[in-house]
Formats: sequence, C-alpha cells, structure tokens
Amino acid sequence: MNAPRRRSARWAALLVGVAAFLAAAASVAQVVVPTKDPQHPRIRYQDSLLSLNDRCIVRGGTLNPIFRPVYVNGRPIGFC
Repeated sequence: MNAPRRRSARWAALLVGVAAFLAAAASVAQVVVPTKDPQHPRIRYQDSLLSLNDRCIVRGGTLNPIFRPVYVNGRPIGFC
C-alpha cells in the first residue's frame, strides 16, 4: 500500500473509533435526580432504576452520570 492510502486508512479507522465512542456515550442516558443534599444528587439510569447511592463509593464525591453503573442484586451503584 502506498503512503496516501495508509494515511486514509488510518483516518478512516480513527473516525470509526470516534463514532463508536460517541454512540456508546449517547446510549447511556441518565437523569440527575435531586435529593435533600443538593451537592449529592442520585441518578436515574436508562433502565428507569434509581441509583442506590448518592455519593461515589470510591472518593465520596458527586456521582457522574457519564459512567455506567455496576448492578448489585439488580440495583445500580453509581460512580464518580
């Protein structure tokens, strides 16, 4: 393969990777649900389940709606 074709193939692979990442990020639609403490809202995930925790179990900070939850006994645990 010559150099211009290799460069085109690399750009195409990069664009496919970016598109896959954006599609995965868009499919994780969560809604922030306010609690008594405005600093630490809970998250309602795409499957309509509300996070068990209102704080990150790793650092104790605010939950990040971008990160997918871990399900324990069918209930979502959010992370920061």
